[in-house]
Amino acid sequence: MQTRSELEIYVHIPFCVRKCNYCDFLSFPSDENARNEYISALYNEIGLSGKRYEKFNVAHRSGEGLCVTSFFAGGGTPTVIGGKGLAELLRRVKEAFVFSKDAEITAECNPGTVTEKDLILLRNAGFNRLSIGLQSAVEGELKSLGRIHDFGRFKETYDAAVSAGFDNINVDIMTAIPGQSTVSLAETIEKILHLDPRPEHISAYSLIIEPGTMFYDMNERGELKLPSEDTERLMHWQVIDTLEKNGYRLYELSNLALPGYECRHNTGYWTGKQYLGFGLGAASYFGDERFTNTRNMAEYLGFWGQPGIYQERPLEEKEVLSLEDKMSEFMFLGLRMTDGIDCDEFRIRFGLDIKDVYGAEIDKHTKEGLLLKEGKRLRLSRRGQDVANYVFADFV
Repeated sequence: MQTRSELEIYVHIPFCVRKCNYCDFLSFPSDENARNEYISALYNEIGLSGKRYEKFNVAHRSGEGLCVTSFFAGGGTPTVIGGKGLAELLRRVKEAFVFSKDAEITAECNPGTVTEKDLILLRNAGFNRLSIGLQSAVEGELKSLGRIHDFGRFKETYDAAVSAGFDNINVDIMTAIPGQSTVSLAETIEKILHLDPRPEHISAYSLIIEPGTMFYDMNERGELKLPSEDTERLMHWQVIDTLEKNGYRLYELSNLALPGYECRHNTGYWTGKQYLGFGLGAASYFGDERFTNTRNMAEYLGFWGQPGIYQERPLEEKEVLSLEDKMSEFMFLGLRMTDGIDCDEFRIRFGLDIKDVYGAEIDKHTKEGLLLKEGKRLRLSRRGQDVANYVFADFV
């Protein structure tokens, strides 16, 4: 009998209160009518997709078909549709797909966009993980980023989440912010560690200046005071070293967790699990195909705004992965994990010895001290993490 295979689901809520100065995500402010129109189309996409994948998603024959082991509502700021809206969204997804009893169910949240009542609704609906975007605990840095909150508002949201029963909370922070120093970064880290209880998970991302953002234009005009590349790396390791001294473990290049609280959803991306994405610009990986929904709202609403028979969804891009593509992704995504990759798993998955495929590349980076061989595992060294993209380029 076929056993249930694991599936991850991501739903994109593109709305936010205000676009941040650094943000190049598919997100934008909206009014209530626009949100309602989008959510209605989103429900159609989810429901009809459940029917399309019904032969895989065998809900009534125990032990067969797909089983959702993680769900992630991201954005944008998903909480702008309210606790009731997110609870209904989860209900619709559960109606279309089978969830495992211990599925990880996450909602992203920005401070000031959610009340304790909303958080209680989320918790009662089945959400068991919350990801809160702090970015910095320093008021000047938050203003520079264009955030709508201060640290006090963040703490109110965090405390409300704890009161609502969330015991698996991620906090996002950012390094290399304009005007940031190692001293101000230490203040942010200290304030996080003094939260009661401490967050179970911390994501620490270095600011990247992306085209199409306000920061990009400001940087082109010479108006941004950015840390040097050396200071940026110093800040990166400052976060990791401080948090690891306080019980956290770096398990991926930008993510740390207390033992047992590693994000299962994101780990699935890095280890090659199948996932379906719903909503504007959402990406999917299923079978041998990788595809991304249209990023054009008019096209999305035009197709999904009317219920009907499922046809081919409007896509931004679609590709069928070759064996070479899959092996490449196994390497450069797997090496993002600090435990690295299992060479035996490579052979089991692809029927080839890793040395026969990537022997030259592995030898090169091992001699450079960027890759470490530990038994059957291969992982980035600390220096290798600093130049990870250089290493990954040889496996693409």
